[in-house]
Amino acid sequence: MAGPTHEVALEFLVFARHRDLNQVDDRRPEGSQLERSAYILLSRVAAQGPMSIGQLSDAFGLDVSTLNRQTAALTSAGLLDRIPDPDGGIARKFRLTEEGRRRLDDEREAHVRALDLVMADWPEEDIATFAAYLRRFNTGIERIDGRPWPRG
Repeated sequence: MAGPTHEVALEFLVFARHRDLNQVDDRRPEGSQLERSAYILLSRVAAQGPMSIGQLSDAFGLDVSTLNRQTAALTSAGLLDRIPDPDGGIARKFRLTEEGRRRLDDEREAHVRALDLVMADWPEEDIATFAAYLRRFNTGIERIDGRPWPRG
């Protein structure tokens, strides 16, 4: 007999299939959207402020070499800058450029538009309740994983 957790597992599987919201609202020109990994990395730097490779590695649980490749690509694309540590540390840190902030904001707005389409017939209180449950779910994962996402 399948219980509620089985239902969550199924819906989580289906959700993972639909996680690319660009398929829902494709009004942006081809090639203007950020790759998923770039969107997540830029979002983390925007939420936390300038971060070193070591801090990014800790935050994502990824190998430094992987992050070196990702940050190099984002720096080459003009979305990140390498700067001296604002707190006076030895390590250089990455921060968003103006273009990086603009592209991240555009991407986030595209995601919000897509979600608005998906939830167009939902009452506001249902959307707020869903957001609260989703946050609770995510913070439960973060508690187990030990890598909380900074929330403002």
